[in-house]
Amino acid sequence: MASIDQLRGNQQPLTTTRNTSNQTQTQETQGGSVREQQGVKAQDDAVSLSQQSQVIDKMNQKMASEPYFDSAKVDQIKQAISNGSYKVDPDKLAANMMRFENDLNDS
Repeated sequence: MASIDQLRGNQQPLTTTRNTSNQTQTQETQGGSVREQQGVKAQDDAVSLSQQSQVIDKMNQKMASEPYFDSAKVDQIKQAISNGSYKVDPDKLAANMMRFENDLNDS
């Protein structure tokens, strides 16, 4: 399949500009943009973030650089489970499950 450049026959690219009377003009460019040919300087776009958004961005970067969980604690629990020293307090587990269910129902 032919590319668009092959279909054009390697012609100069076309650009469309509008003048003040809202008439559309199509011009071929010859080594420079239409703005440069018309003596118009290109403006750079700029974005300014508020102080609050900058603080939030720093917090996001800090959280992204830290591990999601405490791997040392996970390793410690895995070792306790594997050697049989990890004990579950059934009363505490039941109380936490009930508190969780109550929190779900309240919200």
